[in-house]
Amino acid sequence: MDWTAWHAGYDDPDSVLARRLAAVQEVIRAALDDAPPGPVAAISMCAGQGRDLIGALASHPRRDDVRARLVELDPRNAAVAEQSARQAGLAGIAVVRGDAGLMRHYRDVAPVDLVLACGVFGNLTDADVLRTVEACAQLCREGGTVVWTRHRRPPDLVPVIADWFSARGFEQVYLSDPAAGFGVGAHRLCHPPKALPGADRIFTFVPEKQAH
Repeated sequence: MDWTAWHAGYDDPDSVLARRLAAVQEVIRAALDDAPPGPVAAISMCAGQGRDLIGALASHPRRDDVRARLVELDPRNAAVAEQSARQAGLAGIAVVRGDAGLMRHYRDVAPVDLVLACGVFGNLTDADVLRTVEACAQLCREGGTVVWTRHRRPPDLVPVIADWFSARGFEQVYLSDPAAGFGVGAHRLCHPPKALPGADRIFTFVPEKQAH
């Protein structure tokens, strides 16, 4: 799968990807609006070109408060994210080129105010989706928000994922309408984060599913 070429779908304003991106950015902006005053820490798993967070921050009044780590394995997408952050003047964004499924990339910054798992769950086994939900309860601070996406093709796992978050102490803040043609969710952690686990592997990306 050419993940750089895949991002071209975002440039078509009528595409599902473009509409999903707009929904994600809106949810991110709302989470930033609700964040307490002061620094805002964020991480993005499988960040791609960083269009979600960078786009949301570009004109947001909290943009200079945000310190974010974007983890992306594809070097071309990581380079685009770095360039986009520079062009937007977002000095607080750091791009790490590495496997986003490894906890080692997050331990030194967690817990954070915002976790992005966008374009992730459609490329994981169901068991790894659940493991990632559980990891989010360790990566989020109390009151922190997870923003996530998943396609709604059968079998539609979106309601199940929402239930998994709720069962692990998250409050549902937003869930897109099924009629939208995509799944976007936001869940806020209602208790202190759990201790980070010793195991390093959270998930294994399965690109052949091609199901962002």
